[in-house]
Amino acid sequence: MADEEVEEFEGADAGAATTYPMQAGSIRKGGHIVIKGRPCKVVDVSTSKTGKHGHAKCHFVATDIFTLKKLEELCPASHNAEVPHVARQDYTLLDISDDGFVSLMDDAGKDRNDLKLPENELGKQIEDSFQEGDNLVVTVLKAMDEECVFAVKKAVD
Repeated sequence: MADEEVEEFEGADAGAATTYPMQAGSIRKGGHIVIKGRPCKVVDVSTSKTGKHGHAKCHFVATDIFTLKKLEELCPASHNAEVPHVARQDYTLLDISDDGFVSLMDDAGKDRNDLKLPENELGKQIEDSFQEGDNLVVTVLKAMDEECVFAVKKAVD
């Protein structure tokens, strides 16, 4: 009894998984899949017929939803593939700081300042429209503990 082991936990979360399994044969174009540890949107799916000794195979061509890089995966149609939980949320753009971070507010009035403006054409478009005084609503995409500003539209007054 003197040598009792005490469990120590460094941190805790709700334990919600960032992905879920889905049969590869049921993933369609426009859906999502995890390829090489990255969340991707499927651009093209082709399924080969079963061979003499094997399974039908699915060939996925997809783009990373954050970096927009093209990735490919080949796996048996009957096996499970990982599919990311992808969530979108709209925020009102309040301000853009000098270092490129955006100040956003959701519908409940909660604000956040932890996202950076994308360094591509979309980021330039957001900055230009904001400088012109337009009220903007940005869409933030979240998958596998990563977030980024994904789209923009003018707010309807």
